[in-house]
Amino acid sequence: MSRNVRVLTCHPDAVFRVLADGWLFPAWVVGASRMRDVDEQWPRTGAKLHHSVGVWPLLIDDETYAIEWRPPHRMVMRPTGWPLGEARVTIDVKPHAEGCVVRIQEEPIAGPARWVPRPVIDALLWWRNTETLHRLAYMAEGITDRPTAPTSSDRERSGGAPEQ
Repeated sequence: MSRNVRVLTCHPDAVFRVLADGWLFPAWVVGASRMRDVDEQWPRTGAKLHHSVGVWPLLIDDETYAIEWRPPHRMVMRPTGWPLGEARVTIDVKPHAEGCVVRIQEEPIAGPARWVPRPVIDALLWWRNTETLHRLAYMAEGITDRPTAPTSSDRERSGGAPEQ
């Protein structure tokens, strides 16, 4: 199972404001390229996002189901991206002195991706989810009241590395 962790300079509620808006999904999830529809019940359990993955003209219509929604602590989703298969994605958020710590865990649960050797799939998912958390940080930090600590963007512009 791939795990990524990042410290964000915002309150956990800001992270869940981004997660709750299904139309923002392609802005923070690497690989999601466009939204087709968002169930009115999103992000409640059983609701789904209708999106596409890939780059035009090689797009695959995909759906992501909400499995668990417990703001401001946890969200679990099940993306279904056939022909690659399905995954379980868990996002945990905890308060931190600078704002919050966000952990994303992803593992294939069905389809051909389950047959890829675990070290290979974990490395690919870790690489992708590093950027996913980077994007989520920009969005969550950007919609909150200005934090007292430098944001991810501030640190990068000043030459400091973002926290991982």
